[in-house]
Amino acid sequence: MKRLTTLAVLLGALFIAPLHSEETTVESLLPLDLPPPTIAQSTPTFVPSVMSSVSIAQMGQPQGITLSGGQFQGGVDFTLPVDQVITSARLALNLRISPALAARNATMQLMLNGQPLGTIPLTATDSDLARYQLDIPAALMVSSNSLSVKINDGDAMQCQRDLSDKYRVTILPDSRFELEGQQLDIGADLSHFPRPYFDSMQMSPAAIAVAFAPKLSPDAISAGALIASWLGIQADYRGVSFAAYHDRLPEKNGILIGHPGEQIGGLTLPQTSQPLLKIIDNPANPVYKLLLVVGKDESELRAAAWRLTRGNFAQQTPAVDVDAQTIPLSKPYDAPRWIPTDRPVKLSELIRKDQSLTATGIWHPPLQVAFRAAPDLFLWDGETIPLHIGYRFPTENWIDEQRSWLSMTLNDTFLHNLPVNKQGALETLWHKLGGDARQEQFDMPLEPYMIYGDNQLSLYFNIVPKKNAPCSTLLNNNIKSRIDDDSWIDLSHTRHFALLPNLSYFVGASFPFTRLADYSETVLMLPVNPSETQIATLFDMAARSGNATGTALGHNRVVFGVPTGGSFLELLRDRDVLAVSGMDQHDFNRALLANSPFVTHDSTLGVREPSNWQKVRRWIAGDWAAEGLEADRYFSSNEAWRGFISFRSPWNDARLVVLALGSNDEQLSHLHNDLASAKINAGIRGDAAIITNENGVRSFRVGEQFPSGEMPPQMKVVWYANQHSALLAILSLLVGSLVGGMLYRMLKKRERKRLDAGNSK
Repeated sequence: MKRLTTLAVLLGALFIAPLHSEETTVESLLPLDLPPPTIAQSTPTFVPSVMSSVSIAQMGQPQGITLSGGQFQGGVDFTLPVDQVITSARLALNLRISPALAARNATMQLMLNGQPLGTIPLTATDSDLARYQLDIPAALMVSSNSLSVKINDGDAMQCQRDLSDKYRVTILPDSRFELEGQQLDIGADLSHFPRPYFDSMQMSPAAIAVAFAPKLSPDAISAGALIASWLGIQADYRGVSFAAYHDRLPEKNGILIGHPGEQIGGLTLPQTSQPLLKIIDNPANPVYKLLLVVGKDESELRAAAWRLTRGNFAQQTPAVDVDAQTIPLSKPYDAPRWIPTDRPVKLSELIRKDQSLTATGIWHPPLQVAFRAAPDLFLWDGETIPLHIGYRFPTENWIDEQRSWLSMTLNDTFLHNLPVNKQGALETLWHKLGGDARQEQFDMPLEPYMIYGDNQLSLYFNIVPKKNAPCSTLLNNNIKSRIDDDSWIDLSHTRHFALLPNLSYFVGASFPFTRLADYSETVLMLPVNPSETQIATLFDMAARSGNATGTALGHNRVVFGVPTGGSFLELLRDRDVLAVSGMDQHDFNRALLANSPFVTHDSTLGVREPSNWQKVRRWIAGDWAAEGLEADRYFSSNEAWRGFISFRSPWNDARLVVLALGSNDEQLSHLHNDLASAKINAGIRGDAAIITNENGVRSFRVGEQFPSGEMPPQMKVVWYANQHSALLAILSLLVGSLVGGMLYRMLKKRERKRLDAGNSK
C-alpha cells in the first residue's frame, strides 16, 4: 500500500486558505435550526466520540468515478450529519489505473471544498490497483462537501482522439472518508425529529433502536411498524435497520413505545389521558435522547405514531398531547413512488429536483431517469410499452454527425443508438444537398418484461469530434445536449394481473401487500412471544415497504400467534398475511403452515407430500414444473439458513401469506443485509427462497400458483388458454376424438337404418 506521509499533507495544509478568519467554535459549526449544546455546569457530561465512514458508493457512485475519454476531471458531493463535529478525518483512496496512464507518470490533484488536499502519483505498480491514505484537516469537513479530482496531464491527453479506453483511472466505489467526531446535544426538542435518530444529511445507513415494555402488545408493535415504515421513506437510498429492545433501554438514541405507567428498563412512561409524544434525555447519557410514544390502546398509539410522522412541531417543544388523527386510506395502486398507469408520464416528472435532462460539454455523466412501477403490470403477447424520446444534439460544425449518437439503456439492457440525422436514403441525399435532415424524436417500444419494480433509464450523448477538429473544441463546455420536455413513457395500456405467489414481487416492491400501500388489507403476524430479532425483522420489512411506495403503514394490524376465533380471525378472512418467525417457534409454525405446501419437523423445514387429488388437479391445470422434491432435499441438507416461503392463505383463497423465517435468530438477523444485495434480490423468486452463507440464494416453486388482478372473466379464459397451449391441444384432441366417435356411431346407425329400409323394399 502506498501512503503519503502525514508530514507532507500537513505541509500542504499550510498553504490552505483559512475557512474562517474568526476562531472556530462548536456553535459556529451548528446549522441554524440547532441550538448550541447545553451541558449542566454542576454535572460533567461525557461527550461520546462517533466513528463513521462514507464511501464513494454511498455518495451515489456505485460504479465509482471514472476519468477517461477526454474527461480528466470530476468529483462528487456528499453531506455529513449536522449534529456531529468532525475531529479527525482520513481519506482511503483506492484507484484502478490503466497501464498507458501509469506509463505517462501523470499525477492526480485532490481538492475538498475548493481547498487543495495534495497530489498523488499515478504510477505503475505490480497490479493496476493503487491504494493511498490521506490525513484530512478536520476543519475542512463540514455538513455539505465537494470532493474534486483532476489529472494534471489531462490537457495533453485530451487532444489524442479515440483513446478513451487507453488512458483511464477509476476511483473505486470502496474508497471512503473515515471520520471521527463528537456527538452534539441538540436538546429535548421534537421539532428536530427525525434527528437525532436519523439525519437527512447523512449518506450512510441508519440504525434505530426501538424499546418495549416487559409485556409485549400487538398495538405497540403496530405503532412501531408505522414509524419504521415512515423512517424507511426518509432513509430512501441510504437504507435503515432496526434493533428491538425488550424491557431494556438503548445505550444511545432510541424510541420507546408503550402504555401509560409501563416501565421499560426501569424508566416509567408518563401517566396520560390522551396520546403523548415526549422526548427526554437518556439516563445513561443526556447527550442521547429517548422519544416516548405513549397511548392507552391501539387507536391512541396509532394516533401518536401518525402525528409523529407528520412533523411540523414548534421549536423548543419537548412534549405534545396528541389529538384524534384522521389517517387517510389508500386506494389500490396509489403509491406515490409508483409511476402512474392512467396516463403518459413525462420524463421530467420522474427526475429529482436536483437533476436535469440537459448535458453540458462533450464528456458528461449519463442522464439518469429512475422510476418505480407496480410489479404486476401485464400486457398481452405482442403488446409493448411506448417510450417517446425527443432529443437535440449541439449544432457545431466540428461534430462528426455520422459517428455521434444518443445511447439508450434500460436497467443495464441496451435499447438503441439514436443518430443525429435521419438514416433513410432520401434523407441522406437531402442532407448532402444542404437540407435539414435532423432526427429529433424517436418512438421506442419496450417489451413488458423489461419493466421491473425499480427501473433506471440511462441516456448518454456520445459526441464524436471530427478528425480535423482543433484541440480547443474538445475543451468546449459551452455546448449543450438535451432531452426535450415532451419525452414520455406510457403504461396506460397495462393491466394489473399476475400469478401468485411470486417472491420476486415481494423482495422488489413488498407486493402484494403494497397493492394498498398503507397495509389496510394486510395483517402483520408474529409468534405469541416474539424475540427481539423477530420484531426487528418485521420493522425492517415495514421500512422496505415504505421505501418502495412512499406511504407509511398507517392502517397495519399486528396479531400475535395464529388466532382460532374472535375478531383477529375475522381480520384474516379478507387480508394478506406477512409473518416473521424462527424455527424455534414450533407451535406457531405448525399452526401457520397446517394447510400449506410446507411442513416443519422439529427444527427442519420440509415440503408436504401432495395428495393424489392435488397431483391430478395440478396436472390438469398444466402445472408440471413443481420442484417440491428438490426443495425438500435442499431444506433437509442445510442446518443454518434464512429466507422466505409463500403460499395461498388458508383463510381466503384469493389472499397470500409470506413468511420470513430463519433456522435461528442469528441467521434471521442476516436478512437485512441479504436484501441489500442486488445479486441476492435477483435470485429470489418462486414461493420458497433459502439463503445460506455458503451457497447464496436458492429458489424453488413448490405449491400451486393462482391468478390475481384486474382481469375480466372472459379474458381469463383467453389468458388460461394462452398459458396452457399444450394442455389445450391435448384437451382439444380428446374432445375431438370423443365427439368424432359419437358422430361415427350415430352415422353408422343411420346407415344401417337406411340400408335395412332399402332391403325391405
